[in-house]
Amino acid sequence: MSLSSVAAQVMWNRLISIVEEQAQALVRTAFSTSVREAGDLSAGVYDAQGRMLAQAVTGTPGHVNAMADAVAHFIRRIGRDTMAEGDVYITNDPWEGTGHLHDFTMVTPVFHGDKLVSFFACTAHVVDVGGRGFGADAHSVYEEGLHIPIMRFADRGTVDQTLLRIVRSNVREPDQLVGDLYALASCNQIGVQRLNDMMAEFALSDLAEIAGFILDNSRAATLARIAALPRATATGEMTVDGFDTPITLCATVTVEDQRIVTDFTGTSGVDPKGINCPLVYAKAYACYALKVAIAPDIPNNHASLEPFEVTAPADTIVNAVHPAPVALRHIVGHFVPDVVFNAFDQIVPGVVPAEGAGCLCNFQVSLRPAPGATEARRAEVLTFNSGGSGARPGLDGLNATAFPSGVMTMPVEATEHAGPVIIWRKELRPGSGGAGAARGGLGQVMEVGALPGHEFDLQAMFDRGAHPARGRRGGTDGAPTVITREDGTPMRVKGKQFVPEGGRVHMAFPGGGGYGPASDRPLSAIQRDMARGYITPADAQRDYGLTQAQIDAAEELDP
Repeated sequence: MSLSSVAAQVMWNRLISIVEEQAQALVRTAFSTSVREAGDLSAGVYDAQGRMLAQAVTGTPGHVNAMADAVAHFIRRIGRDTMAEGDVYITNDPWEGTGHLHDFTMVTPVFHGDKLVSFFACTAHVVDVGGRGFGADAHSVYEEGLHIPIMRFADRGTVDQTLLRIVRSNVREPDQLVGDLYALASCNQIGVQRLNDMMAEFALSDLAEIAGFILDNSRAATLARIAALPRATATGEMTVDGFDTPITLCATVTVEDQRIVTDFTGTSGVDPKGINCPLVYAKAYACYALKVAIAPDIPNNHASLEPFEVTAPADTIVNAVHPAPVALRHIVGHFVPDVVFNAFDQIVPGVVPAEGAGCLCNFQVSLRPAPGATEARRAEVLTFNSGGSGARPGLDGLNATAFPSGVMTMPVEATEHAGPVIIWRKELRPGSGGAGAARGGLGQVMEVGALPGHEFDLQAMFDRGAHPARGRRGGTDGAPTVITREDGTPMRVKGKQFVPEGGRVHMAFPGGGGYGPASDRPLSAIQRDMARGYITPADAQRDYGLTQAQIDAAEELDP
């Protein structure tokens, strides 16, 4: 049967709705708060060759774009000829999955009749995989936790119980992790059922024709956007905190006739600590940056990503090879869009935003009974939080918003429900957004402790302490990250740090950079920011030159 364009478009939309239902099933059934509350996941459907046809709206670009490459590894490792209905495959391999051991990827083959027609894949971040725990302190991937190579989770419908016993014996939260594994497998099965229903409805024997329609149109649309760009090369650089020493990211972007090449030559080498990034994850965010800059409305799939090529010398921090420690690969990976934007802004001005907070403001609390405590318990609590995003051409940056990852900030109630932790304070950080014609987004302020009878280790996973987000085209920098104990004693922005019973940690997360000269910001916008508490009178005087009369007028405004 030859599909009409209308029928093919209907089926394309159906595939997108199927993978979104797949993702929502994972959100509803997952055990980990990082999946249920923050949406740290991805879901996608692939053709029989392992090419991604559609992704869920819910999820992160780092997961889904890295997962786009992962299915080919599963096909190669498992062997197409050995696949059977009821199979489910699993891995958390950082280099063949999505970048670190805390991400588990599940792939399920789809058989229509007795023919292999498709694959569903999904990824989720789990709370613990053993080892040193989620943090940057390891010196190799062997210390970071349990590694599951690409293998069968279920063989013709039967789950490998030996695998589950091994998993349970190596992690701190076995019920959560095993529950998440079953949730991953279950959400894929939702996709399998819905796809088979769709194929029966449209009398399809395979997905070859609809795959061709999706990929051909996506490729052509993306190449048309590239063709409209100037043929040029530019290099962007930025420096971030690193672990013990700063690291430099360098990206050279070259626009050619039918592709855009991003080369990370000049980037710092592998770090001794676990902030290194496998190429698959750096590639995911480099492609994402360029795609949102030139083709944000074209659906994300194999063909729309194909014209974006990424290279990096081996043993640089964006191409860390085995056995480099990679637990916090997201820190470097989340800065990749900013450094790519810094290059692209020189080729096509006025499109990309100023630098933002970049990496998520994550921390994990490992709680245990304090000496002499009798009614305390052990727990692992991971929470995702966000700084401010960079200001955009003509628009302010978003407050407490995770760009580029897109994950949601976890509610206080969900965090406290996960273990004996107390969030004493969580609010926007006034004055943290860089000044400009468009203001940078605000970061957050948090104060964290534990219930009586508990002490804890805080695994800090922050950046932007010594290198705040830079403004663009005349905008000023955002505020840096500051982390201290309750008495003002400074703490490190990365690494495991002990907090005794009764202690608290104060955290101020970074703001985004401003865009354009502050002198170009309308007075009404400045006064509105004051009325909402986004900036203080002192900020208004220092950054925007407001008079006392103008400040007094702002105090009378309705926020």
